[in-house]
Amino acid sequence: MDKFNAMQIFVRVAEAGSFTAVAQQENVARSVITRQIAGLEKKLGSKLIIRSTRSLTLTTAGAAYLERCRVILNMVDAAESSLSEEKVEPRGRIRLGLPLSFGLQRLMPTLAEFSKRHPHIQLVLDFSDRRSNLIEEGIDLSVRITADLEPSDIVRKLGTCQILTLASPEYLALHGRPKHPRDLQNHECLAYSIDLKPANWTYEVNASRFHVPIRGRVVANNGEALTRATAAGIGITRQPDFIAKPFLESGEVVEILKKFATEPLGIYAVLPSNRYIPHRVSVLIEFLSAALQTPL
Repeated sequence: MDKFNAMQIFVRVAEAGSFTAVAQQENVARSVITRQIAGLEKKLGSKLIIRSTRSLTLTTAGAAYLERCRVILNMVDAAESSLSEEKVEPRGRIRLGLPLSFGLQRLMPTLAEFSKRHPHIQLVLDFSDRRSNLIEEGIDLSVRITADLEPSDIVRKLGTCQILTLASPEYLALHGRPKHPRDLQNHECLAYSIDLKPANWTYEVNASRFHVPIRGRVVANNGEALTRATAAGIGITRQPDFIAKPFLESGEVVEILKKFATEPLGIYAVLPSNRYIPHRVSVLIEFLSAALQTPL
């Protein structure tokens, strides 16, 4: 048994909470992964993982061994990276999770330029607005736009984007222009549905947060789709500036409620764990950070 490889597999299984997920990432049968762990347990003479039909749990010995494995693997990664050619010429594969509209509109030109500059790095791009489990899905880096980070998220802030309230001239001519956020309760509002939270929009009114319950017949998990519906005169929506920009420039929509500030969203690079970050991933984070400092 290759003990070093078995340690790597053990850490990945423990972090993913699944034998099946790791087997899928490695493109091998689940039994290959379970044999690796069983062999490691036999070698150590100690049970590391308690298996059940629905989940797995680390034993006390397994939890202690996990932390020691992480230290050892981090040291090996750091040692190899400091000696490898990657420091001069980054190389290898990066699986990158991207939000759909922001990824296509704002990041693809940047990633194309990055690919030209680093021909030895393979980019595997996964476009989705859902919140991914980075460890379970084998994602090396995810770009996330949010105002609500989880306490466990390991992030580097890349920038911010503003949220704008939008309506079409046609809609405003028919239904009137809201003058205060409370007026939205009397309008069709097109809501973003990815988080499935209660439909409330928040504004700053007299230096305090003002929550507006909204209603509408159209919800979607894509901001560009909602903005197109807004441009068609169906209702009012709130969208980040990178989605709104081309529609504002064409005159299809206009910004309303400008004097009532909304909390900007942070743009973050999210990492799967606080283990050693491969040099190629660090290079990509720095490249994205520099690009996102450039105004839209």
